[in-house]
Formats: sequence, structure tokens, C-alpha cells
Amino acid sequence: MEHIIYQIEEDLAIITLNRPDVANGFHIPMCEEILDALTLAEENPTVHFVLINANGKVFSVGGDLVEMKRAVDEDDIPSLTKIAELVNTISYKIKQIAKPVLMEVDGAVAGAAANMAVAADFCLATDKAKFIQAFVGVGLAPDAGGIHLLSRSIGVTRATQLAMTGEALTAEKALEWGVVYRISEADKLEKTREQLLKKLRRGSANSYAAIKKLVWESQFKDWQDYAALELNLQESLAQTEDFKEGVRAHSERRRPKFTGK
Repeated sequence: MEHIIYQIEEDLAIITLNRPDVANGFHIPMCEEILDALTLAEENPTVHFVLINANGKVFSVGGDLVEMKRAVDEDDIPSLTKIAELVNTISYKIKQIAKPVLMEVDGAVAGAAANMAVAADFCLATDKAKFIQAFVGVGLAPDAGGIHLLSRSIGVTRATQLAMTGEALTAEKALEWGVVYRISEADKLEKTREQLLKKLRRGSANSYAAIKKLVWESQFKDWQDYAALELNLQESLAQTEDFKEGVRAHSERRRPKFTGK
């Protein structure tokens, strides 16, 4: 794999985002590799737990804004729609896989990455982590199952406010609201993970599979209907002048001037 690192340590499959030069921004090949790795972990009977982490100072900015700029300049809306479809599928897979999924985050956790963190069963964060629903800044709405996940995790009003303002959710606030399981200093994150794994290894894989099935049936079984709406809206938004302005403004390091067109 070119854009992630996939490795197995004992009963733990580790998926590492590995595009630090673009702040681990998601593009089509990277998303496809993440899904392939999740499938490998799911189908491997020796793997009992899955960990998603990242190389670099930023966990992920979400969508690759360089790729977005290219798509805007070339009027390549289908590629943007494909990314929106893939990041939603990644969150779906995290919720569906019958094994506990952990995520370790540091620095900015923005856009689709922030919503994948909500999809994870256990999010471990450094005290420098910030979760940002960055979509409104470029004229989009949350993808990767964002509203579906957030409204069930932190409540409808809080989810709406984060999505509409794009305000950063600090690690401390994310812990208070239940998005984050534990906070630690960056150099103690691995130790925090091992403490959690030690606790989880005492349990039964059968129990974990059943719990995830029950969570899915009680909260997320309408995911496909939501996903279809999310994708339809993102495709429509990607064709607006506001989206193009948002992407260009980010590239030019200025505030966007939205017109509602």
C-alpha cells in the first residue's frame, strides 16, 4: 500500500495514515487502501482489535484540499463525489466490523477524519488534539456519516452547532462530551493504548461482536438511507459557486466570500 501502512502486532491490526506531506488528506487511493485494510483486519481470525493512527504532526485535515482545488479547476465533480462516498463507507465499515476499533489522534482532526473518530469505538487523544467540522468553511456539509454519528453521540443541538460554526472541539471538551475515551500527553499515548488493550483482552470477542451488532441495530440500521441523502447533498453542494469559492479562498489563504449561489 502506498498511502497507508498496514501491519499486525500480535492480535492488533494497525492502519497508519501515511501522507504527512499533505496533512494526511483523504483522496481516492488512500480511502480505497483504508477500506482494503479494514477488510483484511475483519477477515483475519488472529486479529481481535483494530487501531487507526497517523504519521505526522496532524492526524488528518479531512479531504485533500490540493485534490479539491484540482477538481474545482478541472470541473471534475465525479472525483469529489467518489471521495464523499468512500469516506462514508469507511465510517460505515468501522461501525459494522465485529471487532473493537480504536483510534489514536493528535493535532488537528478535521472534516471526514473527525467523523471517523466518532465512528471508532474508542478514541484516544492527546491533549493537543482538536476535532473540527471544517465543511462549512468550504461550503459543504458534514460527510463520513457526520451528522448521523454526532447527533447520536453528543446530541442533535450540539452536532448542529459544531457543523454550522466549524468551531474546534478541544480534547478536553471532546472527553467531557463522550467523543474521546481517554486523553494523554503525546509521549504517553501508546501507554494509554496498551492499558486499554490490556483491559479489552480480558473480555470475549463474542461479547464484543454482539455489542457492536446491538449498537448497530439500535442506532444505525438506517445508515444506508442516510448515506444516500448525504451523498446526494454533497454532490449538489460540490457544484455550487460557494464551494468553488471556499476551495479557492483556502488555497489563497483568505476568507471566502459566499453568495449563496
